[in-house]
Amino acid sequence: MLTLEVQKRDTVGANASALRHAGSIPAVVYGAHHESTSVLVSASAFGKVLREAGEATIVSLEGLGESLPTLIHEVDLDPLTNLPRHVDFYAVTKGEKVEVAIPLVFEGVSPAVEAGANLVKVMYEVEIEADPMNLPHDIKVDLSVLVALDDQIHAKDLVLPEGVLLVTEPGDVVALVQEVVEEKEEEVAAPADISSIEVEKKGKEEAEGESPAVAKEKE
Repeated sequence: MLTLEVQKRDTVGANASALRHAGSIPAVVYGAHHESTSVLVSASAFGKVLREAGEATIVSLEGLGESLPTLIHEVDLDPLTNLPRHVDFYAVTKGEKVEVAIPLVFEGVSPAVEAGANLVKVMYEVEIEADPMNLPHDIKVDLSVLVALDDQIHAKDLVLPEGVLLVTEPGDVVALVQEVVEEKEEEVAAPADISSIEVEKKGKEEAEGESPAVAKEKE
């Protein structure tokens, strides 16, 4: 289990921007059986844990008395730097099931794709329900079952660990293979010879502008 050191934060007069400049991230811990508590966490330490845990792995918070098992429930990112500026930790209770989104990891090679078809990944995570202590870090998707064109993998086809229930609609498509459609080049008509049109028009205009005497001489 991953651990993360936190410290209680006094929200009165606290300047979140100053805290972040000092290398800390304001955060809050709450849960069904845990009173909401404002805390601070090291930005560097949290970044490391986030990369390893994501939002589907138990993170034990230290510094609030007894170790507190939590899930990283929500991370607010700065729109300019894309760095975390606030974190919500959800305190979980052993034996009390939670619903979370688990990332999908695509493995294997589809025979249909090897034969030239396109692989379309429709989903990248699924919702599941489980005891927080038994949450899988990810769920594998075996692409080798996609043998022919139009073959599909549905949420119900995923192999889930024991004790993990699928919340996502069973019939939802996770991945599929389809025929490669080649784009046809549009035929562009050759441009008209504008110079010949202009010359012809000019000649016609000159003929129309000739005097009757000149026209008679040409006859």
